[in-house]
Amino acid sequence: MAILIEYKENTGSYNMDFDKTLLDRAISGKIKEPVLRFYGWSPACISLGRNQSSDNINTEYCKKNGIDIVRRITGGRGLLHDDELTYSFICSSDFLKDGNNIISSYKEISSAIIKGFRKLNIELDFGQKKQHRNSSDYCMLLSTGADLCYNKKKLIGSAQYRKQGFILQHGSVLFSCKKEEIKHIFNEEVQENTITSIKEIAPFLTRKNVADAIISGFNNYFSVLFMPELGNIEYGTFT
Repeated sequence: MAILIEYKENTGSYNMDFDKTLLDRAISGKIKEPVLRFYGWSPACISLGRNQSSDNINTEYCKKNGIDIVRRITGGRGLLHDDELTYSFICSSDFLKDGNNIISSYKEISSAIIKGFRKLNIELDFGQKKQHRNSSDYCMLLSTGADLCYNKKKLIGSAQYRKQGFILQHGSVLFSCKKEEIKHIFNEEVQENTITSIKEIAPFLTRKNVADAIISGFNNYFSVLFMPELGNIEYGTFT
């Protein structure tokens, strides 16, 4: 069996600290099973990649509009977390068939997500690297082999961090795309052919619908049952 931590909304700093804490507890052996977690962000939040500069982010706009700014332990570009479902998955590299290979591990974890979305009659494909101007600071405008697309438009962006033989991968499933807000924050125009969202593809779906489908995909792909009773973990209870 494996651990499922069901959806909750928290601040950006709580969410990032919780992911890091789960990873640290897995490394220390306090958590012995793979962990699949779902969460949301309240208030809306910008997460910056591990080594990304905040120089091109409109911090004044964020402050005036109550948008938090945090830094992820994973790499990549900045991302606006608002109307979305975020997942995180923590496991040892040995849990995967080829966990020591970064590209292969992305493919394996993302394949479980693809399998889940098929239950929703949504067929996703791996992203292909697209050329954008170097000044792009918004993550969802860049498509790589680590991302998942619907009809060649990016729907899910993911990032990884590795430490002592363990993997943390987390990613965002967009439910809507606030293009004007992205423009204000990142000074980036969002083109129609770059990004899509659940509300564009299947507006009747809820976060629970999508989370349940992803859980099913992980159960089936990895042949492991993710159990919510095992996931009765609160960040503050860790010692």
